[in-house]
Amino acid sequence: MDFMSDSSCNQRRFRTFNVIDDFNREALGIDIDIAVSLPAGRVTRYLDKLAEYHGYPLKIRVDNGPEFTGKTFINWAKSHDIAIDYIQPGSPYQNGYIERFNRTYRTEVLDLYLFNNLAQARRITEEWLTIYNTKRPHEALNNMTPIEYKTLKQAA
Repeated sequence: MDFMSDSSCNQRRFRTFNVIDDFNREALGIDIDIAVSLPAGRVTRYLDKLAEYHGYPLKIRVDNGPEFTGKTFINWAKSHDIAIDYIQPGSPYQNGYIERFNRTYRTEVLDLYLFNNLAQARRITEEWLTIYNTKRPHEALNNMTPIEYKTLKQAA
């Protein structure tokens, strides 16, 4: 999980909260909101929403940002028996899958479009996520899409 920032055409800043599954590189979701930061309460509500479909993970890898080190997030993780794997400060390579995903999202969505509003940013992001997860093969997954790889491994 990680955060990114961008702005719309009218210079309104927004943040994205990006969540992927390291196992199959599936992008589980991207939450977008106008805010300087997305507080831990919003983060945990979004993770609960994702868990309704994907289930809760056994472990989450995150940086040491305030959204992930405060009581709200730590207590949420404990209540769902989720281990928190903090990367070392200044070591984004320890969370390489999300950093790679962020670069792809930045190149293919955030840098490619001029958003008029948040609704447009959300719509374009959702369309892109569908393609990313279902139509785009990944070399690291033997040229399968994240969904194909997940389905194959679940059947095994």
